Order: sequence, then C-alpha cells, then structure tokens
Amino acid sequence: MIESAKKLRAIYEKKPYAPFFQREFGFYCLEKWKQQGYIDENTNLDELFGFDPQGNYDIGQLGWTLPSFEPSFENKVIENRDNYDLVQDESGRHVLFFKGRRNGFMPEYVSHPVKDWKTWIENVKWRLNPDAEERIKKFQKILPEVLKAQEKGMIITERVIGGYMYLRCLIGPLELPLFFYDHPDIIHDCMKSWLELADRITAIHQKHIVIDELFFGEDICYNHGPLISPKMIEEFLFPYYQQLITNIKARQKSAGRHLYFHLDTDGFAVSVIPIYRKLEMDVMSPFEVASGCNAVKYGIEFPDIAIFGGIDKRILAKTINEIDCYVQTRRIHPNL
Repeated sequence: MIESAKKLRAIYEKKPYAPFFQREFGFYCLEKWKQQGYIDENTNLDELFGFDPQGNYDIGQLGWTLPSFEPSFENKVIENRDNYDLVQDESGRHVLFFKGRRNGFMPEYVSHPVKDWKTWIENVKWRLNPDAEERIKKFQKILPEVLKAQEKGMIITERVIGGYMYLRCLIGPLELPLFFYDHPDIIHDCMKSWLELADRITAIHQKHIVIDELFFGEDICYNHGPLISPKMIEEFLFPYYQQLITNIKARQKSAGRHLYFHLDTDGFAVSVIPIYRKLEMDVMSPFEVASGCNAVKYGIEFPDIAIFGGIDKRILAKTINEIDCYVQTRRIHPNL
C-alpha cells in the first residue's frame, strides 16, 4: 500500500494521532497562473504546494453538483437579453449569464426542467436510464486506472449526487420545499430513478472493484442549518439512501470491508450530523467556517466522524501575509 493511502486510511479509521492529510479542495485559477507564468503544463502542483500525493481514486460517474444524465440536455443560448444570455445548460436549467461569460460570478437560475409529471417523464426521467450504452463505455475506459489504484491500496471512492442536490437541480431551490408538500408522488418517483441508476451502476463497478467510500454531494445546508426539515430528509431521502448503502455492502467482494459514508455539504452542517449518523456517516466535509462550522469544537463533540475542511476560504482572496498569519494563528489557537 502506498504511503499516501496509508495516511488517508488512518484518518478514515480515526486512529489516535492520525496525521493531517493535505490536499487541494479545488483549483479555480490554473489558467490565470499559466498566463502569468507561475506554472506550466509540467508543474507538479502537489510538490509546489506541499500536498500529499493522491490517496484515493474518484470514479465520478454518478453526478456531483449535476445529475448524471445520458444524454445531457443541449447546452445552448435560447434567448439574447441585452447584456445577458439566457442559456439552457446540460441539466436542462435555464440560466442567465453575462453575455460572453460563463464563470467568475453567481449566475441567475430562471427555471428548472421538472415542473410536473409531464416534464419529468417526457424531458428528464429517460435521461437517467442506467442501461445507456455510453455509461458502460465510460467506465470501461477508466477501469485500468481504477484497478491500478486498487492495487496500490488507494481508497476507491464512488461519488454520487446526493438526493437533495439532485432534486434541487431538477426542480429548483425555491420551488423544491413546496414541491415536497404539493407533489410528494413526483418526488418519490424522482428518487426511485436516482436509486435505480446509482444501484445499477455501482453493481456494475463492483463486479471489478471494491468500493471503499460512498461520497454524496449533498449541499443540504445553508448558513443557519438544513434547507429542508429533518422529517423531510428522513421521509424523502433516507429510504433510498439506506437501500443503496445496504445493496452496496451486500455486493462487496471483500467480506467485512467497511464502507465509508462521506457527506459533503456547505453551510452550517452541525445540526444534520445526528440525522446522517443514523446512516452511520463516517466523514463530513468541507465544514464551512463562514457558516460557523468549527472543526476543533465540533470534532470534540462528534469524535466518531472524520472531518475535512475547516479552513476559511475567504482568507484565500487576501494577501500572502494575511494567509500566512491566518494559518499560523490556527496552529496556535485552533478554536479561532
């Protein structure tokens, strides 16, 4: 087993005095750095920033912030509005962008693809067909890499768009809360399709590999807590989560191998920890500091979960001296 995998597994297993695992959360300015001459195509970013070598392998074929549609909607401009373009994105959402720009700001979401039974069935549901040939081809293409990673002892991660993130993308964040009340039958049918796709695809993957980590991109919290009630979480999401987890565990080739359940959500996530612990959640990230998530404080309160993140990303927009000061202060006074 390679050293980075040993190190990461020690954290997942919550071994006493497990070391910190240092890795990037996302580079969003690589092209600008290249243009400015700081890096080039051959730059090893792990060495440059002192990060640990990769300790896990993300399969990444079941969506994350967007559903895994096959085929996707056509990404196209559907209307010109003076300084703006109204765009249909790959998830079928109608999004208002500044003309000629797609990144660097928060776009305005005008509408979402699921509005009723008709739009769900005719426009969306068939795109979640687990038997789409392209899904199999994509996995076969990366299978040699996955097998090599498994031989190295790396954590094999199955990323899945979480139920809330998925429903929000289909229906819209403003429309979704009332949709639970007005159209619970559509919600359940959407989640049945979510489960069927995730279950069938993970079953195909498990014919070849052992899944170490089930990682949900959920984003179910805002700055004061969950965006839907605990009752809604347990009624509309948990039955499908529990079934998927049970099925994956039953199919594992390595008997007794622990399946780590990792939840990713921005916002003040502390209030949902006891809820997701009912599904035996092992890991949570990114513990957003701006929303009051203090990794040290709540790590003491919830010692049975591993926490990743806990860095105030707002500091990264400031000067080098301010960043250095923040990091040094956190070393000495971690509760700050």
